[in-house]
Amino acid sequence: MEIHNMKYKNQGIHVIASIFTIEKGVLKILLIKRKNEPFKNCWALVGGALYNDEDLEDGLNREIYEKTGLKNVEVRLSSVFGKKDRSPVMRMVAISYIGMVNINEVKILKDTLKTSNAAWFSIDDVPFLAYDHNDIIKDAMKKLKESILTTDILKVFFPDGFTLPELQKVYECILDEKLDRRNFRKKILNTNQIVLTEEKQAFEGKKKAKIYRFKEESE
Repeated sequence: MEIHNMKYKNQGIHVIASIFTIEKGVLKILLIKRKNEPFKNCWALVGGALYNDEDLEDGLNREIYEKTGLKNVEVRLSSVFGKKDRSPVMRMVAISYIGMVNINEVKILKDTLKTSNAAWFSIDDVPFLAYDHNDIIKDAMKKLKESILTTDILKVFFPDGFTLPELQKVYECILDEKLDRRNFRKKILNTNQIVLTEEKQAFEGKKKAKIYRFKEESE
């Protein structure tokens, strides 16, 4: 690398998080409203520019805290977005992550130094976003679809357990397809990833159903 070559100048890195939660079986994503240009007053994903003395996740955690007040968000590496014109300011490569939080355990800051609002949006009601953040969400959803079929990625959403109808609604939302109730129940129970508790809970006004939870690694 020729460090004095001007073609290497004026480039940076964005660290971006698609932070998901689940509320009453509905998948939602956290968006912030920008105070500054570019894209002033536009909604955007949580994130920003990486400092040159930070590791990737350290910078992402700082950005999440500065713009939402959240700490210790569980994140997983998702993708890289590198179109040369994705930022109008300078060449900015975006490293994207998927984040997951329990909506009942977090309080989001609405107003910060660089944001004027923050809100949870249903994944079906996401507005036009700053930069290429709509594309980043589409990619994050693709990764989420892959993950729920092969991992216990939804575990963080249900620390207190879930009913099978509630879990099915989440699967249908993420996979964007209607699932047969009996087949879904059979497949989920056969994954050996969940266990039955002694509790029951109503979901969407229906009669009480049994509550399950994801297994711990030691079980």
